[in-house]
Amino acid sequence: MDTIEIKHLEVFGNHGVFPEETKLGQKFLVNAALYTDTRQAGFQDELTYSIHYGEICHEITRFLRENTYRLIEAAAEHLAEHLLLHTPRLLGLDLEILKPWAPIGLPLESVSVKITRGWHKAYLALGSNLGDKQGFLNGAVEGLSNVPGIQVRRRSKWMETEPYGGVVQDDFLNGCMEVDTILEPLELLAQLHRLEGEAGRERTVRWGPRTLDLDILFYDNLVTEEPELLLPHPDLQNRTFVLEPLMELCPYKRHPVTGKTVKEMLQELSGQ
Repeated sequence: MDTIEIKHLEVFGNHGVFPEETKLGQKFLVNAALYTDTRQAGFQDELTYSIHYGEICHEITRFLRENTYRLIEAAAEHLAEHLLLHTPRLLGLDLEILKPWAPIGLPLESVSVKITRGWHKAYLALGSNLGDKQGFLNGAVEGLSNVPGIQVRRRSKWMETEPYGGVVQDDFLNGCMEVDTILEPLELLAQLHRLEGEAGRERTVRWGPRTLDLDILFYDNLVTEEPELLLPHPDLQNRTFVLEPLMELCPYKRHPVTGKTVKEMLQELSGQ
């Protein structure tokens, strides 16, 4: 991945925890490393294939002038989100906001906050076996596409499958989708739970009937064991109704723990 760097951009803003800071304002310095692919721009010598650093500098200046935050942590977070959502070809960035001569009553050159944010690739599973199954699945796709920070890239066709887990119930309609997101895994999970709740999902019987079931299968190649979220999904290799639609989207995506592709996991599960 290539980098375009902006160093020590001076911006006058009204950010701080003290009233005089938000009223009178002060100078801030911004450093940004913008991650993108400059190869085509380099070969074509054409700016449209890259990121216009001049426009980015003006946008950083406008954003920090027009918005006020108590903490530079908040200023950095919201500025990074804004740039990622509104800058074509920007894959990620390191962003640092420096506050020279911070008013702490001691000699201090500057204090700064530096964050790294970017786009991530996630694969999601969708299922429904109550009511208007297809309507619930289509509604979930639309609902996710309306969430700032989520871009729906592709979805599989919907497949009718038998119930999993031994509970007697109606057949499911299942599918998978590929999204790009700037949300962290737990933030993405919270959006999935919100959509499930809006669809009337009730968690009463494990593997029981549901209006809408949404799961994160992969998030980049992240492996995590958070109490609320295991990644990759711990049971995906045992679920034909997940692997079959996932095959449409990423047959050669490798499980970051076992190293097996989606295609290989499906073949093993089906005995081929």
